[in-house]
Amino acid sequence: MKSQQSIPTSKVARATQFVKTGVKIGGNYLKHNVKKLVDPTISRDELHNDNAEDIYEVLSELKGSALKVAQMMSMDRNLLPRAYVDRFQLSQYSAPPLSAPLVVRTFRQFLGKSPQELYDSFGMEAENAASIGQVHAATKYGRKLAVKVQYPGVADSISSDLRMVRPMAIALFGLNEKDLDRYMGEVELRLLEETDYLLELKRGQEIAAACAHIPNLVFPKYYPELTARRILTMDWLDGQHLRDFLAPNPSQDVRNRIGQAMWDFYDFQIHTLRQVHADPHPGNFLLRPDGTLGVIDFGCVKMIPDGYYENYFALLNFDTLDDAARVEEIFYNLEFIVPEDTDRDKAFFSQLFVRMIRLLAKPFSVDYFDFSDDTYFDEVYALADEVSKVEELKNSKVARGSQHGLYVNRTYFGLYSILNELRAQVSTTKPDWLKTKPKLLVAE
Repeated sequence: MKSQQSIPTSKVARATQFVKTGVKIGGNYLKHNVKKLVDPTISRDELHNDNAEDIYEVLSELKGSALKVAQMMSMDRNLLPRAYVDRFQLSQYSAPPLSAPLVVRTFRQFLGKSPQELYDSFGMEAENAASIGQVHAATKYGRKLAVKVQYPGVADSISSDLRMVRPMAIALFGLNEKDLDRYMGEVELRLLEETDYLLELKRGQEIAAACAHIPNLVFPKYYPELTARRILTMDWLDGQHLRDFLAPNPSQDVRNRIGQAMWDFYDFQIHTLRQVHADPHPGNFLLRPDGTLGVIDFGCVKMIPDGYYENYFALLNFDTLDDAARVEEIFYNLEFIVPEDTDRDKAFFSQLFVRMIRLLAKPFSVDYFDFSDDTYFDEVYALADEVSKVEELKNSKVARGSQHGLYVNRTYFGLYSILNELRAQVSTTKPDWLKTKPKLLVAE
């Protein structure tokens, strides 16, 4: 893949790239509409492919938060047409890398020396390149190391990039403006944290130590002396990303061991640590033939407030859903319903959200769940598609759902998606207070 010699960093330069993209998209729509006049039966597939290619080309050159948003959207199969998902998934670990001079410049700026002066060896060609940074292989202390180098200007452009992405997200993907504005603030906070590699080092060390007891998990050792705000050095972990790992068709036992490790990892983080690795896309995990799982990125960690935790997870116990008064109280606390709602609005949204919860929380209602059950996932995607078309949600004058839900829901969506692709069968461990009590059958 051809490397980039420079990245637009000024607001004007980055805005110019967004404007050019808008012009290209306008041209794609014009071309599609002309073809539609000739053949009214033509589908929008070619339009989606052209738009996805043009948008990804620009975002991959801009790097940073713009590309990160594309990565986040690619995890939701129902948010975007297939063409966008396929193209945006490249941002998980296959974006165009930086050129060698830019890498050296970053080292001199943040560590005061070139990589050749700091390591015994350093590969100038990136092994992987994603939305915020790229990874190089190096050696030191007799060990193979992974060195993450952040793209120039990423942290400084987050706020302006998100403002420029906003109208594109609304126009192209039909997102609700109120919801988008609420969640953009949460996204901006998380992205700013992701650009602080010193914070990632601290969180990676803390979570790795706390989760060391979980079977089949592997974490890298970090090297503070070779780390700065925009450079992070850790042990190199061997393994494969999900699709490569699945290519030779590993055994069901190996799939289940990895799936169980992943479920246990998230169960412990959420319910014990009250913080979670909130970026569960395939690029952040390395799967191994022996059934172990490497976790390699702690840039995006969501701290879960106690009040949100207690209300959100109470809904995953189906006993709670049988208590209408309690459900109404929780729905107000989580802002699923709001004081401005009419009685009709309250009834409509309550029924809708209860239906969603009963389906999405199904793995929590049993002791063992088969994530290879495509019937279940077909139901999930069908409901998501249905919900995306609900006019009452699309045209809502208020944002619904706490902003804390964005990354918690994203975490579970990513977890479910990986376990489904892995075809894993896992014991869905959970705290006792989340376990639904068995219903007693009364003889008539």
